[in-house]
Amino acid sequence: MNMDQFEKVEKIVEKTGVSFEEAKEALAASGDDLLDAVIYLEKQGKVNSPKMDHYTTSSEEQNVSKEFEQAQNNYEESCKRSRFKEGVHNFGERAKELFQKSCECQFRVEKDGKELFTVPVILFIVAMIVAFWLVAILLVIGLFSNCRYSFEGVQSATIDINDMCDKAANACENIKKDFQNKE
Repeated sequence: MNMDQFEKVEKIVEKTGVSFEEAKEALAASGDDLLDAVIYLEKQGKVNSPKMDHYTTSSEEQNVSKEFEQAQNNYEESCKRSRFKEGVHNFGERAKELFQKSCECQFRVEKDGKELFTVPVILFIVAMIVAFWLVAILLVIGLFSNCRYSFEGVQSATIDINDMCDKAANACENIKKDFQNKE
């Protein structure tokens, strides 16, 4: 054990009231980090209340206090960065999963029971983003031209959407029939 480690062990003993061996073990378990060592000891229930039998403002104790405070601030910042990284990672995983599902699912167009074409849902979404009004108009024209739309792929996601597509197609057929009957 070098002098720096020895001083850290002494500081842990002084601040927590644990034995020299417990402080040494905690410091080793925490990678020589003072704050992590104290937290390690707290989790084990070994920390005694600090001794307050005298008050002092010695520069050594102020330095220890400042070091401890700085270590605590560093630890809190580390936790914040860790939570942020975890959030970004979770977002990335969700985006990756959504992208993968959108590639696996297909947007299908049929006319009179025959398949005209299918495209991955991701391409359909991109087309909707790039040329929304053009795609929307083409979809409506297709509905009035006896085209039916459906989604194939992940079952839990496609069942309700396909029902909505069928209802829209049926509504267009009813409008066409009503319009033809009025002529």
